[in-house]
Amino acid sequence: MRSLRHYFQNGLTAYALAALLFIFPVAAAAETFNDALKAYSKKDYQTAFQIYKSLAEQGNPRAQNNLGNMYDVGQGVEQDLELAAAWYKKAAEQDHVIAQYNLGNMYDVGQGLPQNFEEAKSWYTRAAENGYPKAQHNLGLMYSRGKGVDKDLEEAAEWFTKAAEQGFDKAQFNLGYMYKVGEGVAKDPTQAAKWFLRAAEQGHAKAQFKLGNMYDTGEGVKKNFEEAAKWYKKAAEQGLPRAQFNIGNMYDYGQGIEQDYQQAVEWYGKAAEQGHASSQNSLGNMYDKGQGVSKDMQTAAEWYTKAAEQGHTLAQYNIATLYLHGQGAEQSDAMAMSWYLKAAGQGHTPSQNTLGLIFDQGKGVTKNPVVAAQWYTKAAEGGLALAQFNIATMYELGEGVTQDFVKAAEWYQKAADQGHGKAQVSLGALYHQGKGVAQDLVKAHMWYDLAAAQLKDSKYKDRAVKNRDTVTKHMSPVQVAKAKQMAMDWEFRKGK
Repeated sequence: MRSLRHYFQNGLTAYALAALLFIFPVAAAAETFNDALKAYSKKDYQTAFQIYKSLAEQGNPRAQNNLGNMYDVGQGVEQDLELAAAWYKKAAEQDHVIAQYNLGNMYDVGQGLPQNFEEAKSWYTRAAENGYPKAQHNLGLMYSRGKGVDKDLEEAAEWFTKAAEQGFDKAQFNLGYMYKVGEGVAKDPTQAAKWFLRAAEQGHAKAQFKLGNMYDTGEGVKKNFEEAAKWYKKAAEQGLPRAQFNIGNMYDYGQGIEQDYQQAVEWYGKAAEQGHASSQNSLGNMYDKGQGVSKDMQTAAEWYTKAAEQGHTLAQYNIATLYLHGQGAEQSDAMAMSWYLKAAGQGHTPSQNTLGLIFDQGKGVTKNPVVAAQWYTKAAEGGLALAQFNIATMYELGEGVTQDFVKAAEWYQKAADQGHGKAQVSLGALYHQGKGVAQDLVKAHMWYDLAAAQLKDSKYKDRAVKNRDTVTKHMSPVQVAKAKQMAMDWEFRKGK
């Protein structure tokens, strides 16, 4: 629906009123038209309607357009979209640019007239060529979407540019987006940030969000978490759920803004109430941990469920885990299995690994090492170090799969390279014993040393220390020095 403020105040005073007063200099008519404007500004819509109707019937295009608008929105008269379109058309045929835009919009959305994209394009074009920015923007939309015209992103960008240069925020946003993704123009993040900024400064919520995201990632601008937080918050305050989630996240982790769990909960809550799945999951997590709110596992479960039902994989994993352990929800292996399967089906590796554990241990299901190995493999192939360790162990022991030390070594290696301490111990043992790999005491020492340095007190740490000391007895000082240097080099590469 078109803005009344635009038709009767901003648009007329800034553009059409000045032009049309020049075209219609007759004092009495101008005064009568002004009387209608005054009546409208006082919300005396019936008086305004009567004056506009009288002038419109005399052929005054401004009055015809405004009369059309009163029929359009039902002010001072019962809403009648067909009459609105009819009066817009009379004004449009007299080259009233706002009426041309309005008529184009009626054809575009199919209000008061049968939807007709070709007619919409025709009237938008007439208004656009007369310099009207809203028409230029809508014409750009038609070319970008292929509505009533052949899709032409370059033509769309040209019309967006014309409107954007006149300060129209929606066009500035769309032009910024085209520069961001490289549609219709060469990809240029700097130009994207420039146009997002212009729209953002006018209060365009989506532009504020996009600009915040560019500062967040350092795309097109220097990375600046403080600026990111500033723009996210502006968009969030306008109710944009994605921005509410992002500013909540920044409060949650103290990024670009002082850490404040209560503020995080507040913003997650606002977005969650609008159905934003990631916010629902994060809000559940706050209740789960008791951060910013009193710990409440039942409320956590409720929010996880809302997000999970929208297909949010992490929420599906979280609610499955609560069912598995009977926290916040009645313990149910069946419900846990159901949610883990949903998340696993979307490629969520922790869920796949957990399913492997369930079948491996026979928790709530018949123990089945073969199925366990299948789920471990899926998670391992997805890069999860814990799953890589688990499937390696199965290959080493021959459980659920045919015993294969070569494959065991390969999977231990992948997990060890990610810093998985237990896998480092097991890989060291294979090098120590020459199983699945050529015996190499230097590498065995290296992996034992790395594992011993990171593992907390556990049987695996004790095993790493004991095995390292054992293998050292069979190594020369030069070999030991080489092993230690290799361990230091590995830590340097991994940023340890």
